[in-house]
Amino acid sequence: MNNLQTPQQTSLGIIAITTSIISVNAGAAFAKNLFPIVGAAGMTTLRIGFAALLLMLISHVWIKTSKPHNLKIVVLYGIILGIMNLLIYQAFARIPIGIAIAIEILGPLAVVLASAKRVIDFIWFVLALGGLVLFLPLTTHETALDGLGIAFAIGAAVSWACYILVGKKLSTHSTLHTVALGLVIASCISMPFGIAEAGSTLLSPSVLLSGFLVALFSSALPFPLEMMALKRLPTHLFSIIVSASPIIAALCGWIILGEELLVHQWIAILLIVIAIAGSTFKQS
Repeated sequence: MNNLQTPQQTSLGIIAITTSIISVNAGAAFAKNLFPIVGAAGMTTLRIGFAALLLMLISHVWIKTSKPHNLKIVVLYGIILGIMNLLIYQAFARIPIGIAIAIEILGPLAVVLASAKRVIDFIWFVLALGGLVLFLPLTTHETALDGLGIAFAIGAAVSWACYILVGKKLSTHSTLHTVALGLVIASCISMPFGIAEAGSTLLSPSVLLSGFLVALFSSALPFPLEMMALKRLPTHLFSIIVSASPIIAALCGWIILGEELLVHQWIAILLIVIAIAGSTFKQS
């Protein structure tokens, strides 16, 4: 990264990553509106399928080849990507988007804290764990969250952690190329579930258009914006902004879907966000 960072570059980077986060979560909220029509698995299939198509066109993946000894890793990368998307959309169908994202983002946090050696990292772990506990349906009160929805979100968090670990092994490849290949494989994973749930409804012109727009805003548009931000922002600033994703997701869920969270749920999200932001700082 260029050390001569100008205020203009920093501002552009902040705008880019913020727009990316809003785009991803707004896309997820609009996708949830289609669940009554095609179901969560059907929507997952449409999003991944169109995202794969868009990135294939951008990266010209059909004229490139992966090194044979890395092909197994690329396949594993795509399988994990498909499973992660299926799980998080199942979570969206059962619990508010902001809460699902807050739980899912614990996956990357776990990867960071797994190799942590500082005492303060234990504090971040406790904060994140406290946030998760506040989400758990410990009572049978009517406002308690759906337990299966939380389980799906935790599964998505585990998948995201695996996605990061596998993705590190592909760091020598063109990122856009790798993601395009991964999405093609992920499409093969999600498609049977989507067809089983939605059938021929997936081919409805209005549904296809909606699926294309969701893929555009949730996958194709955010990726280049993130790349733009990474080139212009210090790593710690980029990470801090990304850590606010659950808050933005909760706001998108409230504005677009009318998902109102309780006070203790907002506190849980804030605890998780603070834990993620805090874990990005390295000991000086």
